Amino acid sequence: MNPVESRKGHDLADLVARRSYGRLVAFLATRSWDLTLAEDALSEAFLAALADWPRNGCPANPDAWLMTAAKRKMIDAARSRKRDQAAIEATVNLVTEPDLPEIPDRRLSLMFACAHPSIEVGIRAPLILQLVLGLNANEIASAFLTSPAAMGKRLVRAKEKIRIAGIPFRIPETKELPERLGAILEAIYAAYSEGWIDPAGVDPGRRNLTEESIYLSRLVAELLPKEAEALGLLALLLYSHGRSRSRRFQDEYVPLSAQDPNLWDASIIAEAEKTLLRAPSLGSIGRFQLEASIQSAHIFRRVTGRANQADICQLYDALFQITQSPVVALNQILVRAELDGPENALKLLQSIVMDSRLRDYQPSWAARAELLAKANALQEAYQAYEIAIGLEHDPAVRRFLRKRQKALNSNA
Repeated sequence: MNPVESRKGHDLADLVARRSYGRLVAFLATRSWDLTLAEDALSEAFLAALADWPRNGCPANPDAWLMTAAKRKMIDAARSRKRDQAAIEATVNLVTEPDLPEIPDRRLSLMFACAHPSIEVGIRAPLILQLVLGLNANEIASAFLTSPAAMGKRLVRAKEKIRIAGIPFRIPETKELPERLGAILEAIYAAYSEGWIDPAGVDPGRRNLTEESIYLSRLVAELLPKEAEALGLLALLLYSHGRSRSRRFQDEYVPLSAQDPNLWDASIIAEAEKTLLRAPSLGSIGRFQLEASIQSAHIFRRVTGRANQADICQLYDALFQITQSPVVALNQILVRAELDGPENALKLLQSIVMDSRLRDYQPSWAARAELLAKANALQEAYQAYEIAIGLEHDPAVRRFLRKRQKALNSNA
């Protein structure tokens, strides 16, 4: 095979790994009742694809090829591990089933299994991110402001808990759904945020994450139409997605305050508004409804030109009461700076900068730099920008921060 075809095979395997991992592992796990076996077999199938596809050409149905390879790996592993006869027979039945043209999407079943009450609360959303959306421990640790090593150990323990407790891979009874909902919504939001980092879709590890997250959010909202937070999350994702085309101009990062509303997708934002307006009638308020409301308020200000910083501050106050998140506090301070000035905002910022979770969080350093610049503390602002630039991985955002830093010299 020529180099072009070989590269095509590798690229397709990478793409399928991201796009189909969650669907394939969910199908295998829900049919074999063994999550670890399903994961291991699928990983081996992907390795086989990386060796076979560049050499023999890409299959017409990559998912079916991977499913067949994974099922064969599962039966080999089940026998080599000398599992009990019932487990071996279950795996044999899985392997001998005919491959389906379209593999059923069992991800919701796997998501609800990961959110089972027997699983530690704090690891439910990270577990969903890994198993259902294929994120690795490094990406998940970054999303939850913790170390990759600690996250990796917790994920291994959680999967072992699923095996030992015999947690079923199914959508639970209606009365059991709400208590598991929070972890599922949190995971979908974290996955969307990972995709949001790569608006151009050039990173294979994040490709399609935003679309997949919106798809899963719609599924959950349809499954639980009376859960206000499910609607809140869907609205939040739609608000963000509706602005995606305006976040870059000629490969340059554009903050919300400078985006061209004419580039926003009016139909998506209108759907977000309609979705959010349905939530209050359901009688509860939560994090995602408030975050969606903040997005709505920012969009309203940009479209109408009417100042509503006080309203946004009130929404952030309510959101902080629910989350106690230092990231929420940081955004709250930035909005308050528009009302009270940078000096007061810097004093407030001092109260949260010692939080260890923000030590390597780029937006906190960029916010500090911006406030220091407005307060005419130019040398300190320059240093804060330098740290923010060093922490940022997106070249477009780094260029944006570097321009802000260079602009300090003209103000000196």
